Amino acid sequence: MSNYLEAGSIVAGAAGLTLWVKYLGLTNAMVGLLGALSANGFGAAVGALISGFLVDRYGRKFIYKYNLLVYMAGILIITFSFNFPMLLIGYIVTGISVGASIPPSWTYIAEEAPEKERAARVGWGQFAWSMGPAVVLLLSVALAPLGLLGSRIIFFQLFLIAFFTWLFQRKIEESTIWEEQKKKEKETKQTGIFNKENIKELFTNRSNLHAITLLVGVYAFWNMVAGVMGYFMPYIYETVGGLSAAQANLLQAFLWTLTVLSTYFVFIKLGDTVNRKLIFAVSAVMGIVAWIILSFGGMGTIELLSFVILWGLAAGFGAQAFYGLWSAELFHTKYRAAAQGFLFCTARVLVGLISLVVPVMISTLGFQVAGIVMITFLIIHLIVGLALAPETRGKSLEQIQEERYGISDVSGNKEMYK
Repeated sequence: MSNYLEAGSIVAGAAGLTLWVKYLGLTNAMVGLLGALSANGFGAAVGALISGFLVDRYGRKFIYKYNLLVYMAGILIITFSFNFPMLLIGYIVTGISVGASIPPSWTYIAEEAPEKERAARVGWGQFAWSMGPAVVLLLSVALAPLGLLGSRIIFFQLFLIAFFTWLFQRKIEESTIWEEQKKKEKETKQTGIFNKENIKELFTNRSNLHAITLLVGVYAFWNMVAGVMGYFMPYIYETVGGLSAAQANLLQAFLWTLTVLSTYFVFIKLGDTVNRKLIFAVSAVMGIVAWIILSFGGMGTIELLSFVILWGLAAGFGAQAFYGLWSAELFHTKYRAAAQGFLFCTARVLVGLISLVVPVMISTLGFQVAGIVMITFLIIHLIVGLALAPETRGKSLEQIQEERYGISDVSGNKEMYK
């Protein structure tokens, strides 16, 4: 549900962006600022970085006591916004909350999953993440006759869902693996993630550097493209492709529906049995072809449908799903959430930076130039994934940890690192 609310809040802003632009008279710079500081950019980056350290120190369920209260506050501010500063503050508050939910969510799902079903369990998180935009965009089409009121209603439904999710999340049990790790740390008098040696180890250990390079190369570069799409794509369809708001949102809803389907039929069904590098490569190539068609083929009906089908299907079993899986598998339990917070922060900072320039880039240099930039990012993420992707199917987190760090004791004493 954290994933549903994250993606839903990003796309709710995207679906109603042209309405807010018209209502508040927003400039390209203001539009870029909203994208940069929202759940799609810097706001989420700050939330993820802080949350990752807190989750490793106080537990996976710690964040769930408070985080969605912040999310609900941000959503309400957006819902009732009547000027740009109010809208921007709502986006920032919501973004911080969205980022804070990511490290505990992906970590908890992976730590509680059986070793032969970990990709499937992580896949259900991806499934929910894809459902958020699909539902929001279909609501946008249905509520289009209401104009800006329809956009406000969509944000309010996220508030209601967040409230009930908060009630349920408060009742979850703590991660068993994290509790075992904390017992070992108490026995060896370690202080957890705030120990300077642990922080240094996270960024100097060879296995960690391999994982960081893989995940930044795969997820951060892919996410710059996906982030632009998640927030700006309906806006691009309307301003570049000449579609109406309802047509743009319906097209994106179709795209996300395909993502939901491919997440289930490919990642959930095959992720624990089929070579993961092959699955990743197929998705990456499909994404590159999709952007080549969109960038150089124009935005006619055939080109748009080809793009939507290729990207929609590829996104269900690509970098986002593998980030959730690999970021939980490849780091030691004692700093697993902190590593995720750092990585997600890095990805969202990059999305925030590119969001500042995308509207201006399109209006001054043209969409084709922006498309070439997106294609370049996707090629980089493909190369890094093929070069560094691990094979972890069917292995427990403890087994992966032992193979990567040369230890069987989850306490991770310093002398065990060879």
